[in-house]
Amino acid sequence: MSIEKIVSADNQNVSIAIEDRFDFSLHQKFRESYADCDTNGTVFTLKLDKTSYMDSSALGMILLLKDHADKISGKVVINKPNETVNKILEIAQFHRLLTIEL
Repeated sequence: MSIEKIVSADNQNVSIAIEDRFDFSLHQKFRESYADCDTNGTVFTLKLDKTSYMDSSALGMILLLKDHADKISGKVVINKPNETVNKILEIAQFHRLLTIEL
């Protein structure tokens, strides 16, 4: 399990990649990955192409990221979730809240 964060030079794009399991064990690291990103209009891209498992706590963490993005007039984009993860996002109706790029 790991989190990799990449920030663009202008701080307008933050890419957060989750590898393997996205569950409560990543709560602190996930929060730290975006907490210091407070540039207005920042787009947070959550890359889930290497995420094999996601539980309800991960959904909550994504909502906290969305709250953070909303506070700075930003946006959250979920990028390339695999079939299993996408199914979880669909069941939770996250497509109504966020942009999901397949």
